[in-house]
Amino acid sequence: MLSKRIIPCLDVREGRTTKGIKFKDNIDIGDPVDMARFYYEAGADEIVFYDITASHEKRDIMIDVVRKVAETIFIPFSVGGGIRTLDDMRDVLLAGAEKVSVNSAAVLNPKIIAEGARAFGNQCIVLGMDVKHVGKSGKIPSGYEIVINGGRKYMGIDALEWARQGRDLGAGEICLNSIDADGTQDGYELTLTELISTHVDIPVIASGGAGEPEHLYQVLSKGKADAALIASMTHYGAYTIEGIKSYLTEKGVKVRPTGSQH
Repeated sequence: MLSKRIIPCLDVREGRTTKGIKFKDNIDIGDPVDMARFYYEAGADEIVFYDITASHEKRDIMIDVVRKVAETIFIPFSVGGGIRTLDDMRDVLLAGAEKVSVNSAAVLNPKIIAEGARAFGNQCIVLGMDVKHVGKSGKIPSGYEIVINGGRKYMGIDALEWARQGRDLGAGEICLNSIDADGTQDGYELTLTELISTHVDIPVIASGGAGEPEHLYQVLSKGKADAALIASMTHYGAYTIEGIKSYLTEKGVKVRPTGSQH
């Protein structure tokens, strides 16, 4: 059995790490380079870095921040936000990231997934999905709809259908974010996570809602996720990566020990 991964997420706006609730009311919480280094030394398995307003503002990602973070840590590192073309992907990978995450741009131009997978390999392409529960309908049979541009634009696309399409196009991984749970610290959206995890045969990273170690246990076991994204619960010092991994180990979840990435 593969080890489950614990992945801190750094949402960055104007060069600073920020955190909000359900994509709103963001506050400044620090320097992304310093935070990346802190999490690397604390035992994170990977780090995800999102330039959260790049797509909405239709601008390129801040490549200098990407480069500084990549120089600071020595674990896999994924970057998303504002990546719209093959050249954008190449720039981010050359700046030191191992993976690129495409979200809004992929919904608007699905072939970017296939182009990226062909150019750089499936393992480099992460399909980011921001999902809202809207209730089942003829158009949205799963009850979960894809939303783009930082939660601003509903697309009328069923989340499960899109996950399958993304896999077929060549995405090597899905980062599945529940807008309903995002930043609430009330637990992941388990129904959504299990739905996607059991219907696509690529790894699924659960995102949105982590508030305590039990939430990670639930999403990695009941939700069948391969990895769990965390932010608020460790950003503010309530929990540590080491403490979370110890808890999961006691509950029988296989994780990499802290320090194994050095």
